[in-house]
Amino acid sequence: MHARIRHAHPCDLPAVRQMLDAAALPTADLDEARIQFLLAEADASLLGVIGLQALPPHGLLRSLCLRADLRGNGLGTQLVLALEQHALQQGCTELTLLTQTAAPFFNRLGYTPLPRAHCSSVIAATSEFRSLCPANAICLHKSLSPGLP
Repeated sequence: MHARIRHAHPCDLPAVRQMLDAAALPTADLDEARIQFLLAEADASLLGVIGLQALPPHGLLRSLCLRADLRGNGLGTQLVLALEQHALQQGCTELTLLTQTAAPFFNRLGYTPLPRAHCSSVIAATSEFRSLCPANAICLHKSLSPGLP
């Protein structure tokens, strides 16, 4: 699938919120958490979204979401790789995420389990960790290296 990945603009937020709401992903803190979104689109249609809450040198990977009919075609991997490069540009060398359903996908991309108690204090203080994601969500982590996928 050929999709263009770009940085979201403020005018994209309603469409991002709608996609995340439809997938039952957290949106309560989108206005105050300063999440930087990347969008995948084709023919001006939103295909997927992923976010970064940058807290250098740490980053919280937020809300990877694709249109249901596009899952399994590599677009999710493209978005994660683009986000990792963006995270490095923002000074983030450590990425952490919470997931209830996508651990095998992220494991294939080099993310490994991390007990929540071992997360950095800045990540643990985010609203996603404190209240938005359930306590049974799996915590995953990846150290990023410039120039490496």
